[in-house]
Amino acid sequence: MTSPENPTTIKVETVNRGLPAGKMPELRMMPAPSDANVYGDVFGGWIMAQVDIAGSLPATRRANGRVATISVNSFVFKNPVFVGDLLSFYADIVKVGNTSITVNVEVYAERNRLQACTVKVTEATLTYVATDSDRKPRKVPPIETLIHS
Repeated sequence: MTSPENPTTIKVETVNRGLPAGKMPELRMMPAPSDANVYGDVFGGWIMAQVDIAGSLPATRRANGRVATISVNSFVFKNPVFVGDLLSFYADIVKVGNTSITVNVEVYAERNRLQACTVKVTEATLTYVATDSDRKPRKVPPIETLIHS
């Protein structure tokens, strides 16, 4: 408690926290106890599902519509994830084909957030295919078409 006799000053600073500078995450999530085993370690499958969602967001924007995951090209768990970690998912398109879009996703965990400890926990590359209303592959529109739509 603060009082005139015992003033407390709280210093607030903007901290990078080890997250990629100049980039916005596609998704931010905090795993719940139901997403982890009895020791508090988050299930890899839960992380994979969130990575798939995060990667699909820029793919959907670039495809200007529906996409489906067709391939998990690589997936590396670099560090464990714990209940209470705040996860930031960064996704970048690395390749666009006729019907496919390949996305790189990096995941960072902010731990002990008062101490600003951040670690890279996962990196993955996934490929999505643009699909039509019948869920059949369709061409990814050229960028010029997206700009003028």
